[in-house]
Amino acid sequence: MDVIDCHCHVYPERIAERATAAVGAFYDIHMDVENGTTVGLLTACEGSPIKRFVIHSVATRADQVRSINDFVADECAAHPEFTGFMTLHQDLTDNELQTEIDHACERGLRGIKLHPDTQQVDMDDPRLMRVYEIAQARKLPMIIHTGDYRYDYSHPRRMKRILRDFPDLVVNAAHFGGWSIFDLAVEYLEDENCFMDMSSSMALIGRRRTRELTRLHGTDRIMFGSDFPMWSPTAELDEFVAAGFSDAELENLLRNNALRFLGEA
Repeated sequence: MDVIDCHCHVYPERIAERATAAVGAFYDIHMDVENGTTVGLLTACEGSPIKRFVIHSVATRADQVRSINDFVADECAAHPEFTGFMTLHQDLTDNELQTEIDHACERGLRGIKLHPDTQQVDMDDPRLMRVYEIAQARKLPMIIHTGDYRYDYSHPRRMKRILRDFPDLVVNAAHFGGWSIFDLAVEYLEDENCFMDMSSSMALIGRRRTRELTRLHGTDRIMFGSDFPMWSPTAELDEFVAAGFSDAELENLLRNNALRFLGEA
């Protein structure tokens, strides 16, 4: 079975090592991968069953949005195994927002990635409501970093509000819906209409809790993701498979759910 990695960060070569180090410093985690280039991602997965990747990056300033989206689009054009998601920023005006979304879609990007904690914005900030409105209307799936014990920007209760206000929005509430606050994610999101990936979680919770959370949220909702370059995709895949799922469950977790999230099934 070909596996889809639905959560990969990539950076231009000139800044990849610096950007990767900054991410490691933000989370106080030693990075398994030295840099986050697309070549590094593909090289790390050579010979593995991971054959397709959802790639993205995050703008921490509004003036970075266009260059980041063009970089991701260029990488997708060069590598058919990539599906690119655009970045946006809360400080874009309504006109700028629409222009950037139009431009990114014309370049072939298929969805939107937000990271409230690094962008320092509440997930349900009024400035982001227009993003969700457009994404819902245009059927653009979204990956939204959710949860961090250190910050309130991405708290699962904010995700719950978004899902209730935009019931047709297709969302991956990343990291089991609440990185480092997994039980709160269960409290707020267990019965909500969203996908979740399991990226950047197994090192914190282990195999048993990974299996429990996956089945609690639903094996028709959880998707495999590595959060490259934070972790090695192949090592994360091996650890996830070893958590003890059935073959039928793995078909959903490693491929089918991602296809549905991307609107391809």
